[in-house]
Amino acid sequence: MSDLYCVFGNPVGHSKSPAIHSAFARQTGQDMRYEAKLAPLDGFAEAVHAFIQAGGRGGNVTVPFKEEACRLSTRLTPRAELAGAVNTLCFDGDEILGDNTDGAGLTRDLMVNLDCTLKGRRILLLGAGGAARGVLAPLLDAQPDALVVANRTSGKAHALAARFAAHGPVVGCAYPDLAGQSFDLVINATSASLSGELPPLHTGIFATGSLAYDMMYGKDDTPFMAFAAQHGAAQVADGLGMLIEQAAEAFFVWRGIRPDGAPVMAQLRGA
Repeated sequence: MSDLYCVFGNPVGHSKSPAIHSAFARQTGQDMRYEAKLAPLDGFAEAVHAFIQAGGRGGNVTVPFKEEACRLSTRLTPRAELAGAVNTLCFDGDEILGDNTDGAGLTRDLMVNLDCTLKGRRILLLGAGGAARGVLAPLLDAQPDALVVANRTSGKAHALAARFAAHGPVVGCAYPDLAGQSFDLVINATSASLSGELPPLHTGIFATGSLAYDMMYGKDDTPFMAFAAQHGAAQVADGLGMLIEQAAEAFFVWRGIRPDGAPVMAQLRGA
């Protein structure tokens, strides 16, 4: 019988994870099956335990369960513990190992796929929720000159910056505090694009030659990407590459083999 994996979410029907991991399995010759699991908003833990009872070996976790997955895990990897959020689960007997591959996926997409240098650059991270927490440490490990976390609630941004201060030059602020500043890389880690909205940004935040990156993705440019292209960003990118690369990292955690994301990216872009 094929090893069973899934992605837990609500909603989850739109998820590209089953297509991505199925492609990875074919590419690497792994005997596994991957499906989407709709978990009730008040029943995530029950859904996970039912999947384990059915023989599940591991799972991915998407909105809105990443923080709950962290609490459910019996053991956390260092990067998941630091993030306070889990997007990858491994099941072994009574143990639920929680990991977070989001940061590895983002930095690989930026540095390898998009050829974006992070060292010595000024980075702006929009949002202070679970998505931001999952990528802060890997971004700081790349040795930027400065990293600013901006959020509607400045207290949340300051608290997040303080949590990661030991990893590099990071500060938090509210959106109005960005006036007069510009950045080489602007990453939208908010969920605004899901509802067709835009964070309250100043038009001058995009430095010459800058990259604007939205963690969300869709058939067309997100509102953030369109705004960035109109106001000075030299390059815009959505989060499909991050999705594929974090999936490749999760696949490596589960199977010990790292698949090549490039052909899967080409396949999904073509579709």
